[in-house]
Amino acid sequence: MVGSGLSNQTGAAIGSLAFPVLGPVGVVAVRQYVAAIVLLAVGRPRLRAFTWRQWQPVLLLALVFGTMNLSLYSAIDRIGLGLAVTLEFLGPLAVALAATRNRVDACCAVIAAAGVVTLMRPQPSADYLGMGLGLLAAVCWASYILLNRTVGRRIPGAAGSAAAAGVSALMFLPVGVAVVLRHPPAATAVGYAVAAGVLSSAVPYLADLFTLRRVPAQAFGLFMSVNPVLAAVVGWIGLGQNLGRTEWASIGAIVAANSLSMLARRG
Repeated sequence: MVGSGLSNQTGAAIGSLAFPVLGPVGVVAVRQYVAAIVLLAVGRPRLRAFTWRQWQPVLLLALVFGTMNLSLYSAIDRIGLGLAVTLEFLGPLAVALAATRNRVDACCAVIAAAGVVTLMRPQPSADYLGMGLGLLAAVCWASYILLNRTVGRRIPGAAGSAAAAGVSALMFLPVGVAVVLRHPPAATAVGYAVAAGVLSSAVPYLADLFTLRRVPAQAFGLFMSVNPVLAAVVGWIGLGQNLGRTEWASIGAIVAANSLSMLARRG
């Protein structure tokens, strides 16, 4: 679980190094290609056998998958890795809190909301577009979770997710062609983008696949809470993106909200 989390956030940090050349859109395009290659190899979907009822959530999942990564990487470009991932993390937190109606979850929602309000407080240097992109990534992640459930019910195994990754990669194919034709990137920039795809898509997917065979789902969900912290640490060490005490406190509040919610479910 530690390896999966660090790989994911390190991949995003490395991908951001290619922003000056490829831009967030170009880096996301490469990441989608890598994700499609890995998931299609693992899922091996029989696309011709899909019915329209199965294709509907797959197409929506492909759209959400691409939008989620594009909005996250655009947010990273504007507000930094730690804050972008923290705002995106509100998506699965909202899904978890919406599943129950007890007092603990109500308190967790208040704690998380306080963290968000503090992060987005008015400041002369506040980048509200970047924050908005982070919140869009959160909405997409929540939708991604719900759509994955639907796809899983209608299509067995990983075939549905693999098909969605393939469609998403096709959607970004014109982007990749346009980037190459407009300004052929250096091998270093392409290498950064490919590394982001491998570290943020391939490695976490395979690591989580093996982890969930050995670790209870609730414990896995609890550990997911530390991803915003890992993102902030990787951004600080790898990219020099320093955060103030207020930002760290806000991240801590959001992480604590999810942790308390998961621990309450375990109890």
